[in-house]
Amino acid sequence: MTMPIFDFSGKKVFVFGGTSGINLGIAHAFARAGARLTVASRNPEKVEAARAALSHTHDALGYALDVRDFDAVKAAVDDHKAKRGQIDVLISGAAGNFPALASSLSPNGFKSVIDIDCIGTFHVMRAAYDALAKPGAAVINISAPQAFIPMALQAHVCAAKAGVDMITKTLAIEWGPEGVRVNSVSPGPIEGTEGMERLAPTPEAKKRSAESVPLKRMGTVDDVADVCLFLASDAARYVSGVVLPADGGWTAGRGFGGLG
Repeated sequence: MTMPIFDFSGKKVFVFGGTSGINLGIAHAFARAGARLTVASRNPEKVEAARAALSHTHDALGYALDVRDFDAVKAAVDDHKAKRGQIDVLISGAAGNFPALASSLSPNGFKSVIDIDCIGTFHVMRAAYDALAKPGAAVINISAPQAFIPMALQAHVCAAKAGVDMITKTLAIEWGPEGVRVNSVSPGPIEGTEGMERLAPTPEAKKRSAESVPLKRMGTVDDVADVCLFLASDAARYVSGVVLPADGGWTAGRGFGGLG
């Protein structure tokens, strides 16, 4: 567990998809730094469990919703604004993934990932716009290397995450004049996550994944969370429109095969 480097005391942080994996780790990192947390995801039981776990310092709020449903996202944001006020830090991390060859991927399967990752990100951004603290709000979208590195079995994710990063860059331009910063974080191979279990399901596959990283280890949830803390902090006050890999150099080395 990483000790807090940044102070977010009194800040309101809303994490969409924040009830499991990387996103829950991000929520816990902000809670340890003093923030008041709100999480949202589809599973009511996970929402309640995360809300309870995050309430050790301040009471956390939780909403069960599907980011594909704009009205549900907007209702949650409006309720949060009524109860807590404006959002200081917005994290959009809801995602879907499963390995599939494009030749056997159903149109509905492709659409589902686009709807959750790309359209869901837009829903979160659009619904939260009026509730963001202006100036001063920080928005962080959770992307993936598939946004800019083509990968077999990942055509749907590549398309969706590329869209997420372009939303990030476009809204950084549009919202910058109002003092709102918008960035993406692109996690590399992160151990203990559902995504890695799907993409590297065996010990051998996990070993290969770790060895493919220049730092020769898979990342941790805390590694990603610390990057988010930085991007949301005043230390990154002049950083916007950036897609920042948190991957130990993995994407930098993909085109050259590494050194061994």
